[in-house]
Amino acid sequence: MNARVRAAVDASHLRDLPGDVLEELLTGAVTRRVPTGVMARWEGDTVPLFELVVTGVVRVLVTAPDGRTMTVRYCRPGALMGLFSVFAPQFVLPANTQALVDAELLKISPEITRRLAVHDGRVAMALLVDLSERVQEFVAELTGSAFGTVRQRVAKHLLDMASEGMSEHGGLVVDVTQRELADAVGTVREVVVRVLRQLREDGVVRTQRDRIVVIDPARLIHEKGWNPGS
Repeated sequence: MNARVRAAVDASHLRDLPGDVLEELLTGAVTRRVPTGVMARWEGDTVPLFELVVTGVVRVLVTAPDGRTMTVRYCRPGALMGLFSVFAPQFVLPANTQALVDAELLKISPEITRRLAVHDGRVAMALLVDLSERVQEFVAELTGSAFGTVRQRVAKHLLDMASEGMSEHGGLVVDVTQRELADAVGTVREVVVRVLRQLREDGVVRTQRDRIVVIDPARLIHEKGWNPGS
C-alpha cells in the first residue's frame, strides 16, 4: 500500500479495521486515474463498482430531463463511492460522477467487500457508518435544494469547491465558470450572474475569467445558513 492510498484509507471509515482485515479487503485492488472533467461513471451503469478516492475531487451530479444538472456530493480523498451498489440486487447508477480535478481512485472488489461484511461485524459496521453519513448528507442536500434560495445554493457550492482552492491575496480561488456553477446548483447562467454580481457588490467575492475568488469566507458561511451543520 503506497503512501497516498494509506492516507486515503486513514481518512475513510476503513481506518479502524485491523491490518489483516484491511489487507484482505484490498486484495486485488487497483488504482485508476480520471483526468479533470472526465466522467468517472455514467448514469444508468448497472455494474457494481466500489471505490476509494485517493487524490483529487470527484463530484456526483444528477441531470434533469431538460438537461440541467445539479451536484449532490463532492468526494474528496477518503470518500467511499458506490458502496450501495455492493448490496443492491437490482443496481442502476442514478447519477453521473465526474472528476473536478485530476483524481486517483482505488477500485475495491465488491465481491470481497460483500463477503467480509457478511462474516466480519467490524467491516459491516465501518460500511454502515459510511452509508449513514451518506444518507444524512443527501437529506441535507435535498433540503437545501428544495428550500434554499439560489444565493444560498451558490454560497454552499462555492465553499465546497473553495476548500480545494489555492489562496490568492487573502482569498480562496474557485476555478469554475459561471455555466459550471449554474449547473452545479441547478439553475441557469443568467441567474448565477445576477447572484455573483450581488455577492461582488457586497464584498464577498471577486470574479475573474473562469474563476471566482472568495474574499470573505465567513460571510459566505453565513449566506448558506439553511444547512449550518454541513
